[in-house]
Formats: sequence, structure tokens, C-alpha cells
Amino acid sequence: MTTIASAGTSTAEPAEDSGHPLAREVAAALAEHFSGPFYVTPDGLQAPLIDSLGSVVRLENVVREDIAVGLAAGARLAGGEPVLLMQNSGFGQSVNALASLVLPYELPMLLVIGMRGTDADDTAENLVMGRITEDLLRMFGITARALPARDPGPIVSMAAADLRAGRSSALLISPGLFGWKATA
Repeated sequence: MTTIASAGTSTAEPAEDSGHPLAREVAAALAEHFSGPFYVTPDGLQAPLIDSLGSVVRLENVVREDIAVGLAAGARLAGGEPVLLMQNSGFGQSVNALASLVLPYELPMLLVIGMRGTDADDTAENLVMGRITEDLLRMFGITARALPARDPGPIVSMAAADLRAGRSSALLISPGLFGWKATA
């Protein structure tokens, strides 16, 4: 069983023989660079990351992304380094919370966004958000970086530096990064 430390991080290491290797590596980097809290909304693209992250930090499951943004804003005001995992359709749901709370009051947080409607995911209901997510982030002044398939630590470290400099940041997860495949 995982033991939760007072800062919201776990003292356990992810199991070496379970889960996706890259997801374990990203989870370890997030746990190393961010104190949290870590808010999670459902996202099949990130399921391996969510599982791995849950073995090293305490996750707070939230049903809607805009609610997660509000919780993260409060956590930031309390001195936390909030991390939100969501898919880009949920990012669309959270636009107002970001535009009217996070940005004007300069409450930086890390958004880890599963990029549905891009690359291998050509489902019609996800294509619009797939096309506009990066543009929305850019309009908000949120630096977005695609998480690479190899050596993700430096990219996670750059996102942490953004937060510590008072800027929100986003890590973008492509559909196949953790092995997700479209189903018929």
C-alpha cells in the first residue's frame, strides 16, 4: 500500500513490472518537480499515466475540468503547485475558469492535456478541439510543450520552471504516447 506523505506525495516507488514504462517515467518526473495537489479528470489517453502517478502521489478525482481549475486556483492561493490532468475537450470546458480566474489573478498551474482529435484519433467529436487546443493555449499565454516519447524529464522540468516563474504551463499528450489506440 502507498503511504501518503504530508506534502501530498507518496513515499512509494511505482512498480517496475507494471504499467507503461514512459508513464512511470513521466509520473516520477511530475512527483519530483511538483508538490501538488494533483487533480485528475477522466482521460483514456492518460490512463497509464494516471495509474502510475497514483502510485507515487495522492490523486484527487474531479468530475469536471472547470471545477478542477477552481480547486487548483484555491490550492495555488494556499501555496501549492497544482497539476491538472484532463483531455482537451475538458480543457474547452475550463476556458472560462482559466480566463476569468487563473489568468487575471496570476494563479499558475500545470495542465497535462490529452490531445484527442489529433494524430491517430480521428473521431469526429474530437476533431475541433484537436485543431484549436494549442491556439487557445497560445492566446492565453500558456506555454505548451508536447511530451516526448523519450526522456520526458527535461520537458517536465521546464514546465516546473514556468510555474516557479509565475506562469502556467501545459504538457500535451499525443494519442499514442502511452499506447492508446482508437477502437472501431
